[in-house]
Amino acid sequence: MTRPPPVRSRIAGNDPPRKASLPPPRQRLVELMQEIHFGRIERLLIRDHQPQWQPAPRILRDVALGKESRPRRRGARGDFQLKGTVRDLLRHLDRLSDGTMITLIIQDGLPVRLIIEEPIEA
Repeated sequence: MTRPPPVRSRIAGNDPPRKASLPPPRQRLVELMQEIHFGRIERLLIRDHQPQWQPAPRILRDVALGKESRPRRRGARGDFQLKGTVRDLLRHLDRLSDGTMITLIIQDGLPVRLIIEEPIEA
């Protein structure tokens, strides 16, 4: 007699989260990364583990000349499962303290590098 496969619990974190399950500031971050496609988000303020949009971060778009450089075809506004690098970014945001400034390097609409500004203790 064979056993049915184990049931995976969302609470246990086995299923990747979806964009729609994120708080609005994090949804906006995911959408912005998709809109940028290739580039950076600089000096993004983090408070209560959420990106803050005031003051506005600096956006730098990387355009490869001679190549098509448009956002992904699927709409940034729709719901979808979050890729591993996005989930990793969100885990890092959960660990950052209030007032931290970050820079994100974006490639193909996904975060590939996180730079954290840390003050030097005198």
